[in-house]
Amino acid sequence: MSNIYEELGVNPVINAMGHRTLLGGGTPSPEVRAVMDESEGYYADMGELIDRVGERVAEMLDVEAALITSGCAAALAVGAAAIMTGQDVAKIEQIPDVSGMRHEFIIQKQLRVKYDRSMSIPGGKLVEVGNIEETTADHIEEAIGPNTAAIHYLAPGDRLPGALPIEEVIRIGQAHNIPIIVDAAGEVYPTSLLSDYVKMGADLVAYGAKYFGSVNSSGILTGKRDLILAARMNSFIGFEDSPTRTFARPMKVDRQEVVAVYAALREWLTMNHEDRFAAYENRISAMRKELSGVPHISLRDDPEDGPTVGLKIILDTNALGKTAADVISELRAGTPSIWVRSDSIHPDHASPDDDAFIIGMKALQEGGEKIITDRLKEIL
Repeated sequence: MSNIYEELGVNPVINAMGHRTLLGGGTPSPEVRAVMDESEGYYADMGELIDRVGERVAEMLDVEAALITSGCAAALAVGAAAIMTGQDVAKIEQIPDVSGMRHEFIIQKQLRVKYDRSMSIPGGKLVEVGNIEETTADHIEEAIGPNTAAIHYLAPGDRLPGALPIEEVIRIGQAHNIPIIVDAAGEVYPTSLLSDYVKMGADLVAYGAKYFGSVNSSGILTGKRDLILAARMNSFIGFEDSPTRTFARPMKVDRQEVVAVYAALREWLTMNHEDRFAAYENRISAMRKELSGVPHISLRDDPEDGPTVGLKIILDTNALGKTAADVISELRAGTPSIWVRSDSIHPDHASPDDDAFIIGMKALQEGGEKIITDRLKEIL
């Protein structure tokens, strides 16, 4: 049956990686999609809509305030801007020229990812501290100076050996009256993570809404009311409903995306997650059965501790004459293209010597597991 991808000559993807922007983010549930469709029946004052949805999100998460953004990266960008400019319109129009503003964001070397580039968009300067083995409190405190705007934290950094835990980072920030901005992009389960960081004392926390069932280009920024207001003033809506010329005009969201965040979060907070994990287990069991006779591989739950959300396939690379990178490449080259996760620190890119990959269930649509196991039996 013909579809839009065939019409365009685009190879469709079986997504066993997860909610990756590269693959289009998430797939909203029928209930979320229905709310989006309903919003198309009327136009709305986007300022009012964003404010009302932000209020509802803050209520659901029991935080001071929230702002809807076009993703976690946009939330980091307007959050960084808010910390530098406050609610000063002259400063808001001045950035990314940050002359006369505190503009340095302290960041642990171990917690560097390419997404932290978002904070430099409004003019922030990233000041790296520590080393690849560890970061100490002294490393951070020695980096604090007259231009320090905030301390950045990538959640869940406390899972990385040697990284300074968030509790200690917050303690340092509060002792020096320096805000903490947290990149918590995918930290949406347990659901308490959607409010834990703010309740621990973080000033701003950015999330990707696609991870709890919204659309790809959507996110939320939560935190202190005055900073959320400053972030709003710096955002695209601050440009549209005031004379202020803000830097973030390109980071707009439409009304369908705004209501999708609200509907998806409501659904995420009320769903039975035990049922969700049980459904994953059933599908993983089916894959185990299909792959049980394939030689030179072993199968493990992923992760090995906590709820299972994927199946790790470990290869005997010597016997197979193939590495995980080879298999991942072959899976992607087929039709439909199959994308699985590398087991390395960079899930998008397998290292040449990797011997394992992961079939993730979070974004894998029903029936996808059968296509994957059939292809693996051809390849292995």
